[in-house]
Amino acid sequence: MAARSVILGIDLGTTSVKAALVESAPGDPSGFLVLASCARAARAEAAAQSAAAGPQGREQDVSRIIQALNECLAALPQQLLQEVCGIGVSGQMHGVMFWKTGQGCEWTEGGASPVFEPRSVSHLVTWQDGRCSSEFLASLPRPESHLSVASGFGCATIFWLSKNSPEFLKSYDAVGTIHDYVVAMLCGLPRSLMCDQNAASWGYFNTQSQSWNLEILRTSGFPIHLLPDIAEAGSLAGRTSRAWFGVPKGTRVGVALGDLQASVYSCMAQRTDAVLNISTSVQLATSMPPGFQPAQTPDPTAPVTYFPYFDRTYLAVAASLNGGNVLAAFVHMLVQWMADLGLEVEEPTVYSCMIQAAAQQRDTCLTITPTVWGERHLPDQLASVTRISSSDLSLGHVTRALCRGIVQNLHSMLPFQQLKEWGVERVIGSGSALSRNELVIAEAGGRPVQ
Repeated sequence: MAARSVILGIDLGTTSVKAALVESAPGDPSGFLVLASCARAARAEAAAQSAAAGPQGREQDVSRIIQALNECLAALPQQLLQEVCGIGVSGQMHGVMFWKTGQGCEWTEGGASPVFEPRSVSHLVTWQDGRCSSEFLASLPRPESHLSVASGFGCATIFWLSKNSPEFLKSYDAVGTIHDYVVAMLCGLPRSLMCDQNAASWGYFNTQSQSWNLEILRTSGFPIHLLPDIAEAGSLAGRTSRAWFGVPKGTRVGVALGDLQASVYSCMAQRTDAVLNISTSVQLATSMPPGFQPAQTPDPTAPVTYFPYFDRTYLAVAASLNGGNVLAAFVHMLVQWMADLGLEVEEPTVYSCMIQAAAQQRDTCLTITPTVWGERHLPDQLASVTRISSSDLSLGHVTRALCRGIVQNLHSMLPFQQLKEWGVERVIGSGSALSRNELVIAEAGGRPVQ
């Protein structure tokens, strides 16, 4: 009997870590079967390491993320882990963390399940980070790329740190996304390695030449020695340097992928599909035809951007900063209000009650623009509530309007009519916020591609 080809997939998201064991579906080379899976909340929010980052700083504790990853691996069947022949890793794009080469983790030996724990690493500065003001971004050199630079992008954060916390950077000699870090630790890589998908999400990367804007960065005082080497998405990063939770030493590990591209790839059955992903943030993406090349002049005000996909193709993406995080902020606000009134209620209870109330409220005249975090193309746009009447102030009305606003905000960035003109025939939904919330599903499904 032939050995099974079991693949371990890992996703390091903003709020949770997920792991799954899959194998090819019999008779369908393009399909797969999920043999086992596990998800754990990361609960990794941390105070900014630099006081200068202010309240706009958004950082996560890497140790907590890796702890959630270890918990996921420990929960998967040991026998299946021993049959793993390949590992694929994806994660939250744009963010940046720092580590010391050769000292980035410590492996525990002698147990049944060797694990690694972070050492000599910084916090992860996430894609939600807002320390780079509009004025600061305007002071940066113009990139030689079709992609603009925004706060939360890796290169923008490094620029900020080099100007505001230069001593901080002297402690590290490697940088990457959180998923680049995991791949580097698993393989014991001598240098950080990054695929073009993640590099493009950092800014100052030319997707046509597949290279960093080294001359522009060097003349601007950017620490270019930190930048990772570049590999093509889908290529091999290396092999596991040790056994890991039963996964054999020497197992192939792919270069870390962007979570956007990975989620689209897992859902898009054909080129005429578009993928709507609503998790912490929201993305609506579709693939552009082979040969398509975006204009090489960045437009910071454009709501649609073109990110590298696979095989030198591009995804057209409307990426909103406001998705499930808006609902989470609303729930947190309600819990805080009740605490101020002397009542204690758990957030999951509030979330469940507000979804139930809104499900019975089929429509509302209340209008909520939910951009509490602004948008990259409109960084100064804040949220608003309009058309308020005394009859639309119930929890059901507000929740219904909030879910509708999330979808309408995305629709304003990339109208379905534009998808139709690009030949899209079907929109496929994915993401934790979409799967947990029937209201968002209803609002998204209420505007099908005609």
